[in-house]
Amino acid sequence: MAETTTIARPAPYLEAAGQTYLDLLTKRTGQAPTAAELQAMSPQIAGQNVLSQQAQQQAATQAGLGALTFDPTTGAVTGAGQGTGIAGYQPFLQQAQQYTGPQAYQQFMSPYQQDVISTTLSEFDRQRQIAQQQIGAGAVGAGAFGGAREGIQQAEFSAQSLQDRAALEAQLRQQGFQQASQLASQAFAQQGQLASLQPTLAAQQVQQLGAAGTQNLAYQQAVIDAQRQAAQFQYQEPYTRLQSLGAGITGLISGYPQPGFQQTTTPSQQGGPLSSALSAAAGVYGLGTLFGR
Repeated sequence: MAETTTIARPAPYLEAAGQTYLDLLTKRTGQAPTAAELQAMSPQIAGQNVLSQQAQQQAATQAGLGALTFDPTTGAVTGAGQGTGIAGYQPFLQQAQQYTGPQAYQQFMSPYQQDVISTTLSEFDRQRQIAQQQIGAGAVGAGAFGGAREGIQQAEFSAQSLQDRAALEAQLRQQGFQQASQLASQAFAQQGQLASLQPTLAAQQVQQLGAAGTQNLAYQQAVIDAQRQAAQFQYQEPYTRLQSLGAGITGLISGYPQPGFQQTTTPSQQGGPLSSALSAAAGVYGLGTLFGR
């Protein structure tokens, strides 16, 4: 009994287009990305810049630490050297400590104080001598010169003069002490204010450097991200074109059916096992050609 086998195949130009698409897709997917391409497409983090590192160094110095060491690749802090252990504000506190205690006033005593005292006392003595001479002159005028009354007046005057002279000297020294103590207290307060102000100024500088470093870091990261996106786009671009090609071929096959051609085989006699095998092989070949095999 005669059998007829019909093989349906697409139009030759669609079959050729499908075969070309499969060849290109197989070739492209069979190419693994190189190490350089993988590196370029992998996420990366921008390293610390010199501004951020300087901000960290100043903050460490402010805390009494030594020089920081940074990783040459990432720029991250990897260690700190031996520092002074003295915070930035501590020198002002140490200086302020010198202005406390019972001897603090001495460094503020005027070097001219003794000259002032000596000059003042000399003038006092001169005025007292003049007054003492007036006592003698009065006694002479009264006819009592050298008498007991004059002697008593002279003794009282001398005693009072010595008392007044000692009181004047004590007053002058007390004024110098009070002035020196006030200056010591003022210096103590000033050093305390500097100790409070120094961390604020240091923190502001660190903050400014840190802000500038953050801005620079954001820019560096944006550049790295843009380069990674460019590498990904460059790697994906052939696949994008292949997708467009495949979509076009699919549209022609499904949306716009094309007439195919048929191959008909009519055996002269009933085929045996070999004939059946040949017919099956022909069918497989036809389907394989359709899928680009």
